[in-house]
Amino acid sequence: MSSDPWGRVDETGTVYVRTAEGEQVVGSWQAGTPEEALAYFERKYEGLVVEIGLLEKRVRTTDLSAKDAQAAIEHIREQVREHHAVGDLAALSTRLDKLTEAVESRREERKVQKAKQADEARSAKETLVTEAEELAQSEQWRAAGERLRALVDTWKGLPRLDRKSDDELWHRFSHARSAFSKRRKAHFAALDAQREDARKAKEKLVAEAEALSNSTDWGTTAARYRELMADWKAAGRAQREHEDELWNRFRGAQDVFFAARGEVFAERDAEQTENLKLKEELAVEAEKLVPVSDLKAARAAFRSLNERWEAIGHVPRDARPKVEGRMHAVERAIQEAEEAEWRRTNPEARARAAGLTGQLQDAVDKLQKQIDTARAAGNDAKADKLARELEGRQALLDQALKGLQEFGG
Repeated sequence: MSSDPWGRVDETGTVYVRTAEGEQVVGSWQAGTPEEALAYFERKYEGLVVEIGLLEKRVRTTDLSAKDAQAAIEHIREQVREHHAVGDLAALSTRLDKLTEAVESRREERKVQKAKQADEARSAKETLVTEAEELAQSEQWRAAGERLRALVDTWKGLPRLDRKSDDELWHRFSHARSAFSKRRKAHFAALDAQREDARKAKEKLVAEAEALSNSTDWGTTAARYRELMADWKAAGRAQREHEDELWNRFRGAQDVFFAARGEVFAERDAEQTENLKLKEELAVEAEKLVPVSDLKAARAAFRSLNERWEAIGHVPRDARPKVEGRMHAVERAIQEAEEAEWRRTNPEARARAAGLTGQLQDAVDKLQKQIDTARAAGNDAKADKLARELEGRQALLDQALKGLQEFGG
């Protein structure tokens, strides 16, 4: 018979392991000596020790799932329970118990972490949905469209939530994108329709401009070209591929006409120089209306000057901005005077000013009476205090009276 601290082999070759519950049969050994039998089952014990050590390392250092770790623990534990090894089986059970606790602790940590990640993902997706719903109302078509595409990429990079929550948020997110796309499509469809209408309108303008290009009815045709230009601007822009081509034709037709007219008008340079002199004289006369003292008279005088101005005719092109600028400055001064007059005679403003003045006058009168009463009672301290308050109210009243005078009342 052979034995060691953890096991023995009896005369029949039966191998035993010692445990806290007593000896347990490990197996039977008939192929060699008792020492060889013990050595064999001790190696099986060492194998379990190694296996547990490897599992402990995997649990500590890898992302082994709790389910797989627990299955591995149970597999080893079953071998320990079956007593097919000689050694400190209780120590192995203790290590397996601690490993089970570690796995459960890790399972809880992962559960908490997963819940935290789910909350963060939910918050992130709700933020994306909110922004998408705001962008759905935007009219910054390019910028909003690019931002929505970026939000989709961000969404794809976030973890999934529970199916119900994820589907609800995705439905809102998708609906916002669809709403924006629908509005953008409608906008550009309307824009395309407008540009097509503009193209048709401008083709008609070009046709008429080209038909007029050889006219020698200088005044009438020039006036009509101005009308055509106004109509051109009012028509809006056509599609880009048509706009430049139509404009070149339109402008080319005008250039033909005005070039021909320019040759005829070359001999009129002397007349235009004389026109410039006349307009400068009118500008001097108009500038005498400023500053405006009699608005009605200034307005009538300027209207008369302007009619004479229009009747004079053209001046040399390089001199036009300066002389016209002088007239425009006078016109602006008259307009500003008209605005000032309107503000001065505004009945609502007058009423407000009168009301404020009345309130302040009542306050001043009341304070003066209180001061007189205090003086009569010998309460000079109170009277002085009221006098200081009266100074402030009187200053406000003076200012309000000045404002009321500006309304002529």
